[in-house]
Amino acid sequence: MKAAILGTKIGMTRVFAGDGTAIPVTVVQAGPCDVLQVKTKETDGYEAIQLGYLDKKPSRCLRPEIGHVRKANSKPKRFVRELRLSEATDKKVGDAVTVEMFADQEIKFVDIVGTTIGKGFQGVMKRHNFRGKEASHGVERKHRSAGSIGGSANLGKGRGVKKGKRMAGQMGRVRRTARNQALVQVDKDRHLLLIKGAVPGPKGGFVIVAQAKTKG
Repeated sequence: MKAAILGTKIGMTRVFAGDGTAIPVTVVQAGPCDVLQVKTKETDGYEAIQLGYLDKKPSRCLRPEIGHVRKANSKPKRFVRELRLSEATDKKVGDAVTVEMFADQEIKFVDIVGTTIGKGFQGVMKRHNFRGKEASHGVERKHRSAGSIGGSANLGKGRGVKKGKRMAGQMGRVRRTARNQALVQVDKDRHLLLIKGAVPGPKGGFVIVAQAKTKG
């Protein structure tokens, strides 16, 4: 099975290499995760594994959710994700997935999937890097406005604003993948991954860490 695990972004620190060089890293609390379900081509048409991370109170769960995890002799989880596989896995329902998988396979680079930090409702200057209007005399108090949005229908036909027009709106809080980030260290005892590079999301946000697809 290709190494993959669920975790939480903790924050940043640094580690020192053998020559004394300081390496900035992001700490991810990864696992242990319970295998809640295994899908196969014979039964589901594709290969996949479902992992659950962090227990939550049964009183905050629906009965179908409790019954689903009971098959794996586990408790309801706060973060559950299904991971597609290219081939069948040797993992069984009820098994545990830990960071030891990354150490045993000597993985050097990982892909991290997370939800970016939400910025709320933002204008075009912050959201799309518009330069704004001139700050000289003659300009009304519209220096940060978007300007015309439907003149000549954006050089097309009709009067409606075209889809995809860059305007003010909600910024951030979208799914993003940071690829080929260096895995500096694996702490098996404390279930930590130390990663050099971008890790999407705020502190405490859930992430998926998997072996890099395009880099060994």
